[in-house]
Amino acid sequence: MNASTQNNLKTFMLLAGLTAAVLLLGLGIGNSRGLIIAALFVAAMNIGSYWFSDKIALKMNRAQPVSQQEAPQLYSTVQHLAQRAGLPMPSLYITPDMQPNAFATGRDPQHAAIAVTQGILQMLSPTELEGVLAHEMSHIKHRDILISSVTATLAGVLSFLPRVLWFFGGRDSSIGMVGRLAMWILAPIAAMMIQMMVSRSREFEADREGARLCGRPVALADALRRLESGAQSIPMQANQATAHMYIINPLRADGLKKLFSSHPPTAERVARLEAMANNPSLME
Repeated sequence: MNASTQNNLKTFMLLAGLTAAVLLLGLGIGNSRGLIIAALFVAAMNIGSYWFSDKIALKMNRAQPVSQQEAPQLYSTVQHLAQRAGLPMPSLYITPDMQPNAFATGRDPQHAAIAVTQGILQMLSPTELEGVLAHEMSHIKHRDILISSVTATLAGVLSFLPRVLWFFGGRDSSIGMVGRLAMWILAPIAAMMIQMMVSRSREFEADREGARLCGRPVALADALRRLESGAQSIPMQANQATAHMYIINPLRADGLKKLFSSHPPTAERVARLEAMANNPSLME
């Protein structure tokens, strides 16, 4: 079993676990009525995230579409990578943020978009930018953004479902007051940890695939170092709900927040990429 298959299997198991946690929460707090409410919430919100997550993410990050005439080098680089990956050309967007960063969105390769910040266009060299864009193309190829959207939706349901169930009859739950309070407190923590594990595993795989796609793992490693430095020195008013989509966490994470970051440590990502440069077989 190769690394990509293992990653997909792990992601499926984590999503299944998160879905089961939502349904068990509904059953535990609201009995059979709670189970039905939880199932309806999961179905409705996942349908919404499938069809509209890309538009929501782009709007929340103030992304504006850009044409080939407006950004010829950006367009040419993405077009080249799309051809190498055997994917349709995604739509391109630019956000006004000066922090260097980028993200991809879309439910499938036929309805995909890549958004970059103004800052990344000014800070990175052409080869470093190509490495970042190759990383984002890898997310599109493996439908990672759809997975992230579903994960975020399930995590959101798990976080606010206890309040809904309480309103619709959770007071009659058979697990008692202490049990309800425990589930109320632990549910968001469990959701955050599962979301973190899904996002981190996908980032490692996108780094590996992106390095293979652009053929320059060191360029992507250098880009990640510069993006990490930029994220720490240049604030961004990013929404917490979309922070996991960026190649580097746009929100500052200090102390305990680092333990629950949606992104793996940049130093570990860089080390893996440098190992690939020394041993190209790791990219296969």
